[in-house]
Amino acid sequence: MNLSGTGNESDGADLYALYREREFTDVYERYADDIYRLCFSFMKNHMDAEDAVQETFLKFYYSEKKFESEKHQKAWLIVTASNYCKDILKQHWRKRRSIEQLPVTAGVEEPLVDEMMELILGLPDKYKLAVYLYYYEGYDSSEIAKMLKKPPSTVRTYLQKARKLLKEQLI
Repeated sequence: MNLSGTGNESDGADLYALYREREFTDVYERYADDIYRLCFSFMKNHMDAEDAVQETFLKFYYSEKKFESEKHQKAWLIVTASNYCKDILKQHWRKRRSIEQLPVTAGVEEPLVDEMMELILGLPDKYKLAVYLYYYEGYDSSEIAKMLKKPPSTVRTYLQKARKLLKEQLI
């Protein structure tokens, strides 16, 4: 029997853990597909994209960051995922062989990607990310600029150059 009148302290910790688990699950269910598409645009194969999604959500889970809104939370996840993908792609072991040189794993199919997405995947990273955020996620250039820590004019230039490259490939 607890004579202090404060109740069982472990109950409060259990409630907090349950709240955090529910919050994490809600965020994961809401944004996992978007983050996967972003990671796939960088990694170009589903296994590496899934790993990147997992790492992104692990960072979110262990983060103590407080978000101003759902939009801010989604932007944080997008930037975290893109930074993780860029870091992985910079690693020495990834530069030694391209994924196309590796043997195909039996029974593993790549997701279907339409022709336009194939062209977008072939863009340089800075253009690819701007195009993805603008056309697929619906952010405007000033929002993208904040996420990428670039001036809005730079983001607009990225979009313009990406459109030009895509147009040249389509002709």
